[in-house]
Amino acid sequence: MNQDLILIDGTNGGGQVLRTALSLSIITGRAFRMTGIRGERSRPGLLRQHLTAVRAATEICGAKTLGAELNSTAIEFHPGGVKAGEYSFAIGTAGSTMLVLQTLLPALLQADGPSTVRITGGTHNPAAPPFEFIKQAWLPLVRRMGAQVELALLNYGFVPGGGGLIEATIRPSALKPLELDGGMEPISIVSAGALVSAIPVSIGSRELDRLSARLKIERRDLSVTDLGDQAGPGNAVSITAVKAGVTEVFTSIGQERMRAERVADVALDEFTVWAQSNAAVGNRLADQLMLPMAIAGAGKLTTVRLSNHIRTNAAVIQQFIAVDVRLVQSCDQGNIVVELQAR
Repeated sequence: MNQDLILIDGTNGGGQVLRTALSLSIITGRAFRMTGIRGERSRPGLLRQHLTAVRAATEICGAKTLGAELNSTAIEFHPGGVKAGEYSFAIGTAGSTMLVLQTLLPALLQADGPSTVRITGGTHNPAAPPFEFIKQAWLPLVRRMGAQVELALLNYGFVPGGGGLIEATIRPSALKPLELDGGMEPISIVSAGALVSAIPVSIGSRELDRLSARLKIERRDLSVTDLGDQAGPGNAVSITAVKAGVTEVFTSIGQERMRAERVADVALDEFTVWAQSNAAVGNRLADQLMLPMAIAGAGKLTTVRLSNHIRTNAAVIQQFIAVDVRLVQSCDQGNIVVELQAR
């Protein structure tokens, strides 16, 4: 293994830069040092969910680390060989279980046997992909690439209460390239609705009113899922739709002092941008497909705009793997083409 340190500036891109680096470090066997971790965030350094990702990555490959402490702004990570097994990780807060899982999953696809991973924390977080997005949008495309993964939600968990629990079964799999070209295909809305826990159902009803009005869907075709007091307080609005064979999920998480109508509008606005474009996927899905595409050695997709996460993800990927990531604006359609090719 080449243990020459790859040097990474973690100032831009938030925790995504760290998670991508951890995954690729394990897969390639290349060590890295990252400084300025989350330097532009209001609370820089490693928060609980980032620290859990580092510790989980350390455990699955027997890595040696320096600086793996809460609030640390610099770490070194020296990977060992990835090991299949049964793993349990607790974030200790309502930090995102989905983001920790996405750190581990690509590496465990390279293991020599099946693995089971259980993670406790948040399942529906304001700044992270919710469970439904991973289960219904991201995972089907990764499966299309060849990944053998099953994912289950055992308990919901919202901020600040946490207590969510997910379980993933991951079998050794080789990934193949994926191309998603999009186009002006008709949109089919699969479902749209609200989720409430330990808050009045009337909040969800107001969100449905907004969904009905803007999506031109009959109010009687929408419903609120009430979780009772099991996971709250918490609230989410989701729209699931299909275009050109790709399922997208647009979710907004309710937060304190955020009106119900505004919660619905956030999901609606993201959906509308994608639905009115020629792009295959939205920005969140584009960003999170780049890593499996890089591992596959090639891939191509179109998305609605060039985000900072896409830029920083591309930079980190190219430091670990011999692929070129091209980010080109389509002149005729206004979309961004993200293309990965082996060097």
